[in-house]
Amino acid sequence: MTDLLKSYRFREERQSDWKRLDLILTRAENGGVKSLTDEQMLALPRLYRQAVSSLSVARSISLDQNVISYLESLCTRAYFFVYGARTTLGERMMQFLRRDWPAAVSQSVWTTLLAAFFFFGGWALAFFLCLQDMEWFWTFHGQNFFDGRNPDAAVEYLRSTIYTDERTTGDGELTAFSSFLFNNNAQIALFAFALGFAFGIPTAWLLVYNGVMIGSLYAVFWDKGLGYEFTGWLMIHGVTELFAIVLAGAAGFAIGGAVAFPGGRTRLASARAAGQKAATIAMGCVLMLIIAALLEGFGRQLINSDTIRYAVAGGTLVVWLVYFYVPRKAPDA
Repeated sequence: MTDLLKSYRFREERQSDWKRLDLILTRAENGGVKSLTDEQMLALPRLYRQAVSSLSVARSISLDQNVISYLESLCTRAYFFVYGARTTLGERMMQFLRRDWPAAVSQSVWTTLLAAFFFFGGWALAFFLCLQDMEWFWTFHGQNFFDGRNPDAAVEYLRSTIYTDERTTGDGELTAFSSFLFNNNAQIALFAFALGFAFGIPTAWLLVYNGVMIGSLYAVFWDKGLGYEFTGWLMIHGVTELFAIVLAGAAGFAIGGAVAFPGGRTRLASARAAGQKAATIAMGCVLMLIIAALLEGFGRQLINSDTIRYAVAGGTLVVWLVYFYVPRKAPDA
């Protein structure tokens, strides 16, 4: 009976402040911090400290568990408004695009170069092997390669696959092949990041594999005298898409390196520390793949001029290099 009386008196003396804090938090949760008046903004930290003090007392004298649970919930809600980040979703996204993502990429130059080495190394290996002997193409791709783009195809057919011409190209054929390339490259990029924890070995293999697939296909067009045309067709979106693959590989290598060489930390702690930056890079890669899909689905199919294709490819390369690697002025405090 005495404990119940204590709990009642304790709650009666402080309940008005708790209710006021609850009302302020509810208004802030529904309309954001900007919806609070100046008086409520000033009262919020004071009421929060009082609620924390009440919770501490309630726990020490073992009051009613319902009171303790209520105060715990109230203090948790108030904490995020007193000490949490006061940014909207839009502001957080702009911070990611302006600072977090480019900073993470620019700080990962060595892993990016390593990823580029494996990817373009596989590309060059397959390209030169196929130029020496086109039987290598079938070794890499098997006998059922997509839509007939293989060493046995005629020059006229290969040319028709890189230009939009209803007289020579079936409805949806270019779109189907574009979807095939995009889905393949998107999967490679995501797996290259996700499997980095295994000391980066699966990441390296996936980068080499994708490089071999593209390099061997590139050799087919080069051997038929269509290297210039195929490069423009590929790079109008490929600059963005292949850059995303390399960056995803860099993120995977960052985690793999942290696991392989943890220093004074445990492997798990080292991977966790590297994971934040790597995850930031990987999230940005998703955005790059979406942009590449738009270039692939519209620009590459609607633009038949080699000059314009090269101009778009060169322009996107400059944009990405400036965005990631040109130092920015630090924002004012």
